[in-house]
Amino acid sequence: MTSISEPDGLRRALEQRAVEEGFVALGIADPRAMRPAGDRLRHFIDSGRHGEMGWLADRVDWRADPRALWPEVRSVIMLQASYAPDRDPLEGLRETGQGLVSAYAARRDYHDVVKGALKRLGQWLVHRAGGEIKVFTDTAPVMEKPLAALAGIGWQGKHTNLVSRTHGSWTFLGAIYTTLDLAPDTPATDHCGTCSRCLDICPTAAFPAPYQLDARRCIAYLTVEHRGQIPAEFRTAIGNRVFGCDDCLAVCPWNRFARAVRAGRLAEREDLSRAPLGALLALDDAAFRTRFAGTPVKRLGRDRFIRNVLVAAGNSGDTNLAPAVERLLSDPSPLVRGMAVWALYRLDPDRADACRRKFHAVENDPGVRTEWAGQSPA
Repeated sequence: MTSISEPDGLRRALEQRAVEEGFVALGIADPRAMRPAGDRLRHFIDSGRHGEMGWLADRVDWRADPRALWPEVRSVIMLQASYAPDRDPLEGLRETGQGLVSAYAARRDYHDVVKGALKRLGQWLVHRAGGEIKVFTDTAPVMEKPLAALAGIGWQGKHTNLVSRTHGSWTFLGAIYTTLDLAPDTPATDHCGTCSRCLDICPTAAFPAPYQLDARRCIAYLTVEHRGQIPAEFRTAIGNRVFGCDDCLAVCPWNRFARAVRAGRLAEREDLSRAPLGALLALDDAAFRTRFAGTPVKRLGRDRFIRNVLVAAGNSGDTNLAPAVERLLSDPSPLVRGMAVWALYRLDPDRADACRRKFHAVENDPGVRTEWAGQSPA
C-alpha cells in the first residue's frame, strides 16, 4: 500500500486511484486564484454573449469564486477524462444523409460516468486523509475550465475550450472541492501560438476574437441550448449537425497526441453518432427516449431534436425525405411544424406550395405562420 503519511505520498496515491477510476490527468488548483476568470465571465454575461443560458448569470459569484459556493474549500482537485474519437468527426459532414451527433454525446452521459467516478475518488480521499468534499461535473455553478488551467492540466485555447498537450481537446472535466489544504500545481501555460485553425473553421463566425466566444452564434448552443426556432441566418451553416458541433475541437493540432477511447464506460456508439435522417425524422417521443436513453441527447427532448433533424433534412438536398418532412407539418409541436415548413421548401418547393394552401390557413401558432410567411407563395 502506498504511504500517505507525507504529502507526496498522498499525491501519488491519489493519482493512482484516479487512474483506476478512468481519469487521464489530475491537478490541484488554489481556489483563491480565480479572480481573473471571474472577471472574464462577468464581461461575457454583461455583453449578452451567453444568449438564453440564464443559468450562467445565476449565482455568478459562486462561479467566479469557489469560496463563495463553499466557504470551507481550501483546495480544488481537477480531474480529466478522455473521450477521444477514433476517427475525424469532420468526415461525417460529408455524409449529408446522416444526422451527425457531437462526439461527446454519442456515448453514455458523461454527467453520470464522471460524477460516479468523482464520488468514489472523493470517498476514498476522505477515508484516507480526512476532511470534507463536494464533487461537481458541469451541472453546478463551477468554472471547470479555468480551474483546470489553474491546476495545470491544460489551458483554455483560442476556442475557449480546454486543451491538453497529452489529450488534445477531447476531455471531460470534474472537480472535487475539499477542505484539505493541498499543495497547488503550477498553472498551465498557453501553447496555441500563432495557430488559428479553430477560429477559421467555425461555420457561423462565433468567435469575435481569439479566446472569446459569442454563444448566440455557436452551433453547439443553437442545437442544444437554444429553445426556439433556429435563426434563419444559421440554418444552412448547420449542415447535418443534429446535436452539437465538433469543428473547432477537431482541427486542434494537439489532438494528434490523443489516444482514441474504444472501450469502457465512455466508448463511442456509432449507432448514435450518425444515423439516417429518414429514421430520425420518424421518431416520436417514446422512440426518441428509447434510442437516446442514458445519453446527453435525451436531455434535449424530442421536439428540439426533431427541429434540428429538419434543418439537416433541408440541407441534405435529398428529395426522398420530402414525404417524411411533410408529415411533420401536422406534428403536435409548433417548433417541429415551423421547421418542417422551411425544410420542405428547401427540398420540394412545389410540394411545399401545395401544402401551404392546406396548412397555412388553419395554422394558429404565430411562429409557424411566420415560417410560412417567410417563404415565397406559389
